[in-house]
Amino acid sequence: MDKPPEIFDRDYEWSELARFVAYAGREATLGVVSGRRRQGKTFLLDAVCRAAGGFYFAATEATRAESLRQFGAALAHHLGEPVPRRFAGWDEAVSALMGIARDSPVPVVIDEFPYLAKASPELPSLIQRALGPQGQREGSPVRLLLCGSALSFMGSLLAGTAPLRGRASLELVVPTLDYRMAKRFWEIDDPALALRVHAVVGGTPAYRREFTLGDVPRDREDFGPWVIRNVLNPGRPLFREGRFLLAEEPDLRDTALFHGVLSAIAGGNHTRGGVANYLERKSTDLGHALTVLEDIGMICREPDAFHGKRSAYRITEPILSFYHAIMRPEWTDLERPGLAAQVWDRSQAAFRSKVLGPHVEHLARLWTRWHADPETVGGRPARVASGVLPDPANRAGHELDVVAFARADDGRERIAAIGEAKSGDVVGRAHLDRLERARGLLLARDERATPETRLLLFSAAGFTPQLEEVARGRADVRLVGLHELYEGS
Repeated sequence: MDKPPEIFDRDYEWSELARFVAYAGREATLGVVSGRRRQGKTFLLDAVCRAAGGFYFAATEATRAESLRQFGAALAHHLGEPVPRRFAGWDEAVSALMGIARDSPVPVVIDEFPYLAKASPELPSLIQRALGPQGQREGSPVRLLLCGSALSFMGSLLAGTAPLRGRASLELVVPTLDYRMAKRFWEIDDPALALRVHAVVGGTPAYRREFTLGDVPRDREDFGPWVIRNVLNPGRPLFREGRFLLAEEPDLRDTALFHGVLSAIAGGNHTRGGVANYLERKSTDLGHALTVLEDIGMICREPDAFHGKRSAYRITEPILSFYHAIMRPEWTDLERPGLAAQVWDRSQAAFRSKVLGPHVEHLARLWTRWHADPETVGGRPARVASGVLPDPANRAGHELDVVAFARADDGRERIAAIGEAKSGDVVGRAHLDRLERARGLLLARDERATPETRLLLFSAAGFTPQLEEVARGRADVRLVGLHELYEGS
């Protein structure tokens, strides 16, 4: 199947779906498609059905009886039958569904499957039976795709002792757009502007099309007004998006606690102890909340590069970071029309330190891991982390935003590069001196470091002429500005 031109990117996802649908076997097959809301899953799967003449059914939050009526009506319409089908139960409905393919494979999509399973918990078992030996003898080459946005539920469909465990031949997660791809999607030429937009809304496609109606900041001067009219505006959907992302997850019952955890992380409390102190709770009381937020992909836990038992929690969705760092503390004023500009004006320091700064550090790690040339970082990184390097002589610690690990010829891990990232500072010789100090400490205490460990300096504000001259004469130093971050390697 040729991918429709209106679908931006998603080449990998389309190729996997096309391979799944085109499988020539006579047996029915199962695929599971998941991903956070507003990433274009429905758009993608509907295009697959249109291209291959498949059946698409979008479930809604409804009772069992109502869902069966809706399903029967949609199936009859797809088959060209004048009267809606009536099913006594989902066993009949699944049996009818698995028989709609005749001589060639037919894709069948059940979107928002968690809604159906919530009202009819027996559905996964019925589908499992239909895919089993008896069902295969009586069935047809249906290519069944179950789709959902509740990540915890979709992940459990194929886990452990779940009925569908081992039945799927496709398990596809539709992610947000990469920061470089997001720049192209928003059609922003200026990397400094693309960085700021991405720090607020990330790579979610719907935030440009449906949520802002194509409103793109014209230039850097228009960025602030764009935030005010689209994100801080109570009349626009992005205004409450930070709240709704939590409300849409069925496993998040104590939303006050989960919002509190996210606010703590957005405020710079990245350890479990730091989050506990912020919320004035015991550290042991937060285990479940942190685990659930991690399971549904709203936060991630990044091990410290130098201390295996330490880790830092980061928010993975930029709009959540922006909401908790900027909007939630000012919610009373933001809900009153006309005060958004005042809130944005007095939030500039918080935006730079709590949103833009951590975002630049995150993109620096992404660039090092996925976009940097191996020659630049002294090898192909196997993993990239951040960490705190102790400096006993000065009774301090060096925070390294980038620590790239590669594999030596003998298979052992080595530190290929270390780096520092700044969002607002013009980086100069003093920053390089700190990195050289950190490399010296590593050489003294960590056998994975070598004199060839590269020094990477990232800056969204540029570099001093003196540092640029020094870097030109040294093979172990690389300066990465915004152009290199978005276009270079």
